[in-house]
Amino acid sequence: MSLKAVLFDMDGVIVDTEPLHRKAYFATFNELEIAVSEDLYTSFTGASTKRVCETLIQKYGLNHTHEAIAVIKRSYFKDYFDNDEEFDLIPGVRELIQHYHENDIKLILASSATMTTINMVFEKFGLEDYFSGKISGAALKESKPHPEVFLLAAQMAEEPVENCMVIEDSTNGILAANRAKIFCAAYRSPHSKNQDYTLADIVVTDYEELELDKLSKYF
Repeated sequence: MSLKAVLFDMDGVIVDTEPLHRKAYFATFNELEIAVSEDLYTSFTGASTKRVCETLIQKYGLNHTHEAIAVIKRSYFKDYFDNDEEFDLIPGVRELIQHYHENDIKLILASSATMTTINMVFEKFGLEDYFSGKISGAALKESKPHPEVFLLAAQMAEEPVENCMVIEDSTNGILAANRAKIFCAAYRSPHSKNQDYTLADIVVTDYEELELDKLSKYF
């Protein structure tokens, strides 16, 4: 087996949009004049916008539809996305993407984010030319930890799973890669809280550790 394709997760691997979502949600709570505790906000982790909005309507007896609240949240998110000074690529990831690209490794994005968010990230940071495909898990029937998104990404790369590697940062993503029988490199970032890396094949804290010469003992 040899490494021919790398399947990238996006959030927590290429960018960290969590702080932007957080700011957008709290600006929304402010506009709706509701006080949401840290505990309640934490319980929203990984939930869809629709589910969060439905919870707020129920809990606070709001007269809004979940669509209306989602529109408010999205407009704040876009504003922070375009203008937040601190929002940038995760350190070292651009260099890693370029390194794979120069060495003719096919790159596929396999993210749970919506295609709108994926395209916003790719446009803002000029990533389009490096990737040969993008898949949004939001458009699939099953989401991670179901392996579907990574199996589709391997198909898109036209490579057998043994010639692919997944880069993930979350318990669900690592489990999905494991179920797809694809070698998984887990990126442990300073922001990763309570994620389980047990099923990852390797765990790294710096993207230099995923350069091809360092991976040669696995592929």
